[in-house]
Amino acid sequence: MKHVQNSIENLKFNDDVLKDVIQLKETTWLNPNLSSINSLQIGLKKDDLYRARDLWRRFQCYLKLVFPELNKTNGIIESDFIEINSMKNCLNKNNSTKINNIYLKCDHDLPIAGSIKARGGFYEVLHYAETLAIEAGILSPEDSYDKFASQEFKRFFNQYSIGVGSTGNLGISVGIIGTALGFNVTVHMSADAKEWKQELLREKGVFVHKYVGDFSKAISEGRRVTQTNPKGYFIDDENSELLFLGYSTAAFHLKEQLEEKNIVVDENNPLFLYLPCGVGGSPGGITFGIKHILGNHVHCFFAEPTHSPSTLIGLSTGEKEDICVHDLGIDNLTVADGLAVGRSSRFATDYNNHLVSGVYTIEDNQLFRLLTMLVDSEKIFVEPSATAGFSGPEKIMQSSYLKKHRIKPNDITHVVWSTGGLLIPNSEKKLLYQKG
Repeated sequence: MKHVQNSIENLKFNDDVLKDVIQLKETTWLNPNLSSINSLQIGLKKDDLYRARDLWRRFQCYLKLVFPELNKTNGIIESDFIEINSMKNCLNKNNSTKINNIYLKCDHDLPIAGSIKARGGFYEVLHYAETLAIEAGILSPEDSYDKFASQEFKRFFNQYSIGVGSTGNLGISVGIIGTALGFNVTVHMSADAKEWKQELLREKGVFVHKYVGDFSKAISEGRRVTQTNPKGYFIDDENSELLFLGYSTAAFHLKEQLEEKNIVVDENNPLFLYLPCGVGGSPGGITFGIKHILGNHVHCFFAEPTHSPSTLIGLSTGEKEDICVHDLGIDNLTVADGLAVGRSSRFATDYNNHLVSGVYTIEDNQLFRLLTMLVDSEKIFVEPSATAGFSGPEKIMQSSYLKKHRIKPNDITHVVWSTGGLLIPNSEKKLLYQKG
């Protein structure tokens, strides 16, 4: 801790970005450690992406059987990719910089769980279930995975418990798929978790523990409690390779969607992605996957609330997960509950340190403004945290990034990744819209 404190004292007076962060001003940090995906020397490889995709394919028949809404996609959990010209016109009218195009990756509308966390949460639970079944000798490689819907399998999984720490959406995803398989699921939620998300989980048969503290408290207590059970399994958002891999497989479908719209990604046609960021696992996994599949001409930028800039301070100071927003006197209080985390992911940060192009922050009132703008222009409703990406094009185009990388503004395809919103009750939607 002394090392961290010394680093903070040095940076407080020497780093303009960190000064703005501490003063809760919107700021943009560009990553000096950005490197080629081909030079990445840590942990996961491209082959791991394909193995993860194979697991999704094995479970397609089960998912289609248990969740009828997946019949039309043959058991595939995916979201639309759409051009949002009306929103583009609103942004151009309100911003000093102008963009030629902007697309929305609609993970706010992902079936079943209604958020990006379905990609990671479902994947890790399915991976765990498959591992248990194989080890118990009740599943063979040649079996059809619709066996997972049988009463025999549900009784088997009922011996086991799953725990997860969450601000909301990851807990919903783990709770839905975990209880469907037969597991006993407990979600350890932070103080900022929305009441309607807690009630939704209880209706699904999930045990909910809510803590007075923030996400760090919920995840540390959840980890401790779960690990006291010999048959307990903790899904660790701060340190999970499997969550990361689940998110990364989004790259395969996005590649197909880009091709369907004749969108080329190369040196002369760069792709800019704007991804809301909590601990950094979901945007980090997506960045890892898309850079492996589409190459280095994809530029990924993370968006964080001014009151919860955990990934920005972790990367910009070099302290990574060893520094918390509270160390800088920042309160970690934001309406963007999915992004309300004080410390970045231990696992994902090592990858983000090399692959993310930059991180910017956004004030809560801007999240509401963008939410209302999106409803008015496109009739699309997302939760506040999911609007963070919309301020990205202006912030990055006003920075030195384009000049440094010799990118022409008119060549860029802008993609905002919307991360949650489908399950928000109508009464809550009305309140959020009015705040904007």
